Amino acid sequence: IAGGFLGGLAMDALQGRLETNQVKRAIQLRDIMTSLGPAYIKLGQALSIRPDLLSPAAMNELQKLCDKVPSFDSKVAMLLLESELGGPWTQFYSELTPNPIAAASLGQVYKGKLLDGTPVAVKVQRPHVVETVSVDLFIIRSIGIFLRRFPNLLERVDVVALLDEWAARFFEELDYVREGNNATRFAASMAKDLPQVVVPGTYHELTSRRVLTSEWIDGEKLSQSDASDVGDLVNVGVISYLKQLLDTGFFHADPHPGNLIRTPDGRLAILDFGLMCRIDDNIKFGMIEAVSHLIHRDYESIVQDFVTLDFIPPGTDLRPILPVLAKVFDQALEGGGAKNINFQELAADLAQITFDYPFRIPPYFALIIRAIGVLEGIALTGNPDFAIVDEAYPYVAQRLLTDDSPRLQAALRYMIYGKQQLFDAERVVDLLQALESFSVASASAQGDRLANAATAALPAQTNATAPRGMMTGRAQQLERERQEAEELRRSGGGNSPWPQLQLPTPFGPAALPL
Repeated sequence: IAGGFLGGLAMDALQGRLETNQVKRAIQLRDIMTSLGPAYIKLGQALSIRPDLLSPAAMNELQKLCDKVPSFDSKVAMLLLESELGGPWTQFYSELTPNPIAAASLGQVYKGKLLDGTPVAVKVQRPHVVETVSVDLFIIRSIGIFLRRFPNLLERVDVVALLDEWAARFFEELDYVREGNNATRFAASMAKDLPQVVVPGTYHELTSRRVLTSEWIDGEKLSQSDASDVGDLVNVGVISYLKQLLDTGFFHADPHPGNLIRTPDGRLAILDFGLMCRIDDNIKFGMIEAVSHLIHRDYESIVQDFVTLDFIPPGTDLRPILPVLAKVFDQALEGGGAKNINFQELAADLAQITFDYPFRIPPYFALIIRAIGVLEGIALTGNPDFAIVDEAYPYVAQRLLTDDSPRLQAALRYMIYGKQQLFDAERVVDLLQALESFSVASASAQGDRLANAATAALPAQTNATAPRGMMTGRAQQLERERQEAEELRRSGGGNSPWPQLQLPTPFGPAALPL
């Protein structure tokens, strides 16, 4: 099947036409993976978010595997559904569409109604997919083991380790009971802070390993909507993914455009919870620490952060990597500082480093790149000036100013002090303004009523002081210290060391080493 593709690729390499023909070869690769079945389709989807392994053109073509997958025979689907639920489908549903309304690599979805008329989505797994996938994975892994004989060919990536991690997630996706439980857990994690995020409920009594029955949600793809509130919903999505990434650690790892829906009442629906990523506290805190170091251009600390974040293996000699990373970040920061970084360009530059240095893109970060790429792509269609890092900064500020964990307290101190241990009043102003922005954005994400209340609470004139009603005890203390520092600077005192403060935390008073 792949003979023509491999032959053409070899000829391109000999004739120096790899870049010229990359789109053509990427289309051929996508067609080959589609014809080979579920395991290869999922492999193609996984590769579509790996800028360290594929060119942008190849990734773009393979991303089409998320939406354009052939369906299988509905008669086979109904037989499987009845086998899983233990009776004729009419015993459980009053209606089911004769043909699927959507098809994916592992299953296809029908629209139906329960016996009481409630509309539902019914996902049925492809037949024999476990057996087919297991054989395919054995073959692919065997090829990976063979390639280990040529370390110079694949020195920047362990194909077998990458495949093993991907395969573990793949088999998790094959369990629809697990997917239903994931959706329930995810909905609970969003309910309090982000009621504008909608998650379809699961009908557990009509769900099995190969059949998933969930609430039907009307709407249109966010990426295709021309509604005036698309920008607001993108911001809701940004806050949601930051909460998953930096707070709950339970990350929706399949955010392609088909899984982000604008509902008729103007909310953001997130679908498909088969693929979830769990992020531990060390990674969550490490990302916030890296932001603090990036703002101060402390590249020596950033290199250490990359070890914490699994980009660089422990024990690696960091000296050769430091000047390369410094150059990458200097270029990224040229456009106006950390908040104006183009995340996609930065990710591509980091991926390029993997070709020459012991630097790798960890699997969780590849998923983050994909999530941010989807949200950024939707936002840029309506707002060419949209910058994902700028949108994320208020959430980072909120975590720094309200979280009492020692690592984040230390990151807050560093953010304000810097390496020189001098209090920076402008940095405090920046943090407080970001906290104000987060408060308004968070209220907007909770609905119009809270957004209006937050807007009404804003000062009548624009200034650098965040609204008192929105500030935590620690933020209020920071504001007082900021005002005192401003007075000191106006009187000729300039920047000065900031002593240890007694600040109230969300859990009561505590001495913070600020």
